[in-house]
Amino acid sequence: MKELQINEQIRDREVRLIDSNGDQLGVVPGREAQAIADDRKLDLVKIAPNAKPPVCKIMDYGKHKYEQAKKEKEARKNQKTINTKEIRLTPRIEDHDLNVKSDKAVKFLENGDKVKVTVRFRGRELGHTEVGREVLKQFAELTSEVGVIDKRAKMEGRNMVMFLSPKES
Repeated sequence: MKELQINEQIRDREVRLIDSNGDQLGVVPGREAQAIADDRKLDLVKIAPNAKPPVCKIMDYGKHKYEQAKKEKEARKNQKTINTKEIRLTPRIEDHDLNVKSDKAVKFLENGDKVKVTVRFRGRELGHTEVGREVLKQFAELTSEVGVIDKRAKMEGRNMVMFLSPKES
């Protein structure tokens, strides 16, 4: 939250003044605006410093700051963070192991997380990347009920990587 200028920090000759109800009081000298705010036992807050003349509002600054913090906290609470979980496979993975890993991926997808599926190639396996592509294709079919392919299988160094994201319901 950006800090606003309040009370004595405002040094402008003239300001456009708005009272606490939102009514415009017109362009008044800075000292007079401060005096009006002091009479009402409220703060003078510069809300539009770049305007000509700057716009100041009479308000309870502590209350304003509290409400802004409350709004920001509420916005953060409603924000959904998406995590990326990784599952590693090998090109020579057995069917049962693949099923176990796909069940784990299904749980991740149901929780709303993205899944990064990696097939790691070692040694001579690098000459047979089509086997890894088949494993990823089979994995995608096993998780197709809850997930869709976000990014297709692609080689990154010694690994083949594919991203799955949860299906929109």
